[in-house]
Amino acid sequence: MALRRVLASEAVAALTATLLASCASVAPSAPDPEPPTKADLRERAACAVDSLADSEGVAFGVNLDWGSQSVKEYADLLGRQPADVVSFVPLPWDGHERQWALEAAQQAAVAGSAHLLTIEPQDGLAAVDDAAVADLVTLLQEVTELGVPVVLRFAHEMNGSWYAWGQQPDEYVDTFRRVASAVHDDVPGAAMMWAPNYGGGYPFTGGAYMAEAGTPAARALDTDGDGAVTDADDPYAPYYPGDEYVDWVGMSLYHWGSAYPWGENEVPEEGKFAAQLTGTYSGLGGDDSAIPDFYAEYGERRDKPVAIPETAALVVERGEPESEAEIKRAWWRQVLAPETREVFPMLRMINWFEWTKLEPEVDDTVAWSVLSDEMTAAEFTSDLPEWLRFAGDVHCGE
Repeated sequence: MALRRVLASEAVAALTATLLASCASVAPSAPDPEPPTKADLRERAACAVDSLADSEGVAFGVNLDWGSQSVKEYADLLGRQPADVVSFVPLPWDGHERQWALEAAQQAAVAGSAHLLTIEPQDGLAAVDDAAVADLVTLLQEVTELGVPVVLRFAHEMNGSWYAWGQQPDEYVDTFRRVASAVHDDVPGAAMMWAPNYGGGYPFTGGAYMAEAGTPAARALDTDGDGAVTDADDPYAPYYPGDEYVDWVGMSLYHWGSAYPWGENEVPEEGKFAAQLTGTYSGLGGDDSAIPDFYAEYGERRDKPVAIPETAALVVERGEPESEAEIKRAWWRQVLAPETREVFPMLRMINWFEWTKLEPEVDDTVAWSVLSDEMTAAEFTSDLPEWLRFAGDVHCGE
């Protein structure tokens, strides 16, 4: 409880200082302005969430391991405050899980960051009933009353077979629309993000939640009408909720290595990031050129801001620090290359996955982080391009 009180107090103090600095009188004898009200902070969040999508430049944020690192600790390593911070919470939730999301938002408020809140319906889409949606709206209202803009990534990677909400296109679209309608109606400081997984390897056979042949889900996913769900089917379109419900589009896009089975430390091929984002990749990992151009279809054609809400390069630490660092360096230099900004002007957000964690896909611990050792951190921070935006760089009206 003491931590929550401190965070809330710091959040209000930081936001008050920011708001007052932007409108303070130059007269030295002017009376102290009143602190911002909840309505003031909600208005700030609404303005900021629009500016995040419309700004020139790309917001740089982070997927934190909240159990071992705070936003402040991460910012101290990065040398900048992240433009947004990512957290994950199930829906429905219990009291502790809801509080985790609120505490993450409080840390975001202190840093001046947006909150990319990832909602995971771990009990399945049917559990996201009217009561759960109402609970979510109430939480989002509390977060925006801290002055924190929210980008809500609902049921991400829905085209995968590894989550309880995966490969159920009709149910997914219906649920996303219900959530989006409630958020759009009642939380002006929040925006909705639709974010599938990169389609390479689709339909990801063998997962616990893959669409079974002959089911309505499988028929909906058979976009080429050949009677089966295969890699020739569109891995994105059946899951798209519609332009009026989606504010942002995003894609989880990692370098897992060169070829399945994953787990080998391998330097990414030149141009891999851009090729995968545009559905033109054909290389060591196979020929994915039949996959649609995600950036052109969902960013350019639909005029939506594009995000990479999760990215990093796979490294399993095996006592070879120089070659392991080269893998990470090669990937971030593709993601953050000058041509990335030039070729993808609709790209507005990139979030690094700053974790070291056990990955079941490789049955080993993967060091995704780029700031966990001094040498790599120094290189990464020196390579951050000028076109990235951090907390405080995006202002209302941009």
